[in-house]
Amino acid sequence: MCISISHPDMEVKPINKRASGQSYEVILKAPADLSPDRPQSLSSPPKKKDMSLDDLQKRLEAAEERRKSQEAQVLKQLAEKREHEREVLHKALEENNNFSRMAEEKLNYKMEVNKENREAHLNALKQRLREKASDA
Repeated sequence: MCISISHPDMEVKPINKRASGQSYEVILKAPADLSPDRPQSLSSPPKKKDMSLDDLQKRLEAAEERRKSQEAQVLKQLAEKREHEREVLHKALEENNNFSRMAEEKLNYKMEVNKENREAHLNALKQRLREKASDA
């Protein structure tokens, strides 16, 4: 069975019949006319209008201004970051100094209390010793 099927946009032709099935060749035809609902293909990209020297100069100045603005923004962010780092470091040093001062005060207080307790204990022992000596 060797039938060729034609359609307005394509043509289907059978190829050698095989034991596993059949194979076909499908040939697509180019559209004959471009209807208004189909977009027309562009043959070349739209041409840019010629720019005057003033326009080019303005564009270059605008690009330079954008570059300077971006650079200033980056520098501002870096300065803010450095200032934040300084503040954090200052706060950490202050907290460390406060902790050291409080630890030293606490240690001095404990040493003073121990000294007073020791003196009171020694005075009590001396007093008992005097009482025993006077009783004997």
